[in-house]
Amino acid sequence: MTVLAERVRDALAERTRANEAFFAQHADAIARLCHRMAERFARGGRLLALGTTPVARSDVRHVTVEFVHPVIVGKRALPAIGLVAEPEELARQVLLLAEDDDIAIAFGPGCERALLIARERGCLTVALPADFPPPTADPFVAQELAETLYHVLWELVHVFFDHRGLLEGRTERRTHDTGASSFLYPFLAEQEDDLEAVVADVRRSVLMKADEVARLREQTLAEPLEEPAAALRESFARGGRLLALGNGGSATDAMDVVADLRAAGRPALDLTEDEAILTALANDIGVDAIFSRQVIAHGREQDTLLAISTSGNSGNVIAALEEARRRGLTTIALVGYDGGRVAEERLAEHVVVTRSQHIPRIQEAQASAYHVLVGAVT
Repeated sequence: MTVLAERVRDALAERTRANEAFFAQHADAIARLCHRMAERFARGGRLLALGTTPVARSDVRHVTVEFVHPVIVGKRALPAIGLVAEPEELARQVLLLAEDDDIAIAFGPGCERALLIARERGCLTVALPADFPPPTADPFVAQELAETLYHVLWELVHVFFDHRGLLEGRTERRTHDTGASSFLYPFLAEQEDDLEAVVADVRRSVLMKADEVARLREQTLAEPLEEPAAALRESFARGGRLLALGNGGSATDAMDVVADLRAAGRPALDLTEDEAILTALANDIGVDAIFSRQVIAHGREQDTLLAISTSGNSGNVIAALEEARRRGLTTIALVGYDGGRVAEERLAEHVVVTRSQHIPRIQEAQASAYHVLVGAVT
């Protein structure tokens, strides 16, 4: 067994153990938090996601994009704002923006003053990892558990909108949401007066989702990772950099990869980082060019492009991979579903497929894959 194969085996074992322990311990608290969040949203509250570090930034942006841009058909957009700054500036921004009935979720250190202000303003506050401590000392595993946690909160908060009678001050049913949950939440009954029954159903859904990602993570880490890890090590040895990209939640994964590599002293560029460049290219040329034009500007033969996509079919991801290969860059793709065009047409030299159609679980398993790659080159 190679060194990397041993690392992957150990990484999977630690993730499986921690995932099972974490959600067994916290499933009930997560279900009840979903209800409390739904009450706040029903009263017009917003989600404020807070962070002070580059790694926290990726989680802040990830949770806000999930709530504002729901990928479950028929589910509503919920208001979420991401705030990332140095501790004092973050506290000032919360003082300006936080309102009664908002929800503040903080990621990592440096948010203590901001959370105190949020509580004083009547917000429901959640501090990660303090309020949901992970049973692991591995920061990558802890972050993956936090990602599954906030994905589950986003998915399951909607359950309570299908049970409007359980939301404070609300008795009417909003039937336009009903039905979209049926395939995701098979335990739910049409009850309006039994909170504990619905919480129990949500708790079981939390455990089901945790089990689902455990199985998907096992499949993903069984994909060939040795060759992309070796190619990335060689790229860094030649003086190359990693260029990372993706859309939506995958953009936040690109942020995370870059933050992890920079923290370890490896050069990396986040092609999703500069809003002015992205909007200029999207406005003047088109969305499909937002990454390929940056590859033209930055890409060198010794560099590596890491493309992250849940579908494997995004036009701007494909255009960037094609441009990177024309310029001689090493190309790595993390894709979901059946791999899409990226896998079918071998648009990247190294393709890791997470075989699921459930976007949150794909992203969680992809996080494990890129964390293993980061660990292999740092």
